Amino acid sequence: MTKHRIYSMSFASVYPHYVAKAERKGRTKAEVDQIIAWLTGYGAGELQSVLDTKMDFETFFAQAPALNPSRALVKGVICGVRIEEIEEPLMREIRYLDKLIDELAKGRKMEKILRSE
Repeated sequence: MTKHRIYSMSFASVYPHYVAKAERKGRTKAEVDQIIAWLTGYGAGELQSVLDTKMDFETFFAQAPALNPSRALVKGVICGVRIEEIEEPLMREIRYLDKLIDELAKGRKMEKILRSE
């Protein structure tokens, strides 16, 4: 089975799109970074290192310091597919991040995005 193209894409090449999407809707880069930290455990310095080394998505998630167990609470549809029905673990992780950024851009409160009710 061939790997999906996004797995080998540099996280640094997609990150600016996450930030731009958030900023177009009046949100901030700091909020995007907070979501990434919540999901993966990457702190600010670690995230900058990921961006500087142009780490691919597969390595980004494989080396994540602490994947948040609450990420399984992220549900819904992204790109026409239900997240909870995605079987490939890496694709599910990528879609969790996509969904969280979408929620941010739609104006959802951070405590709801980070599932901290």
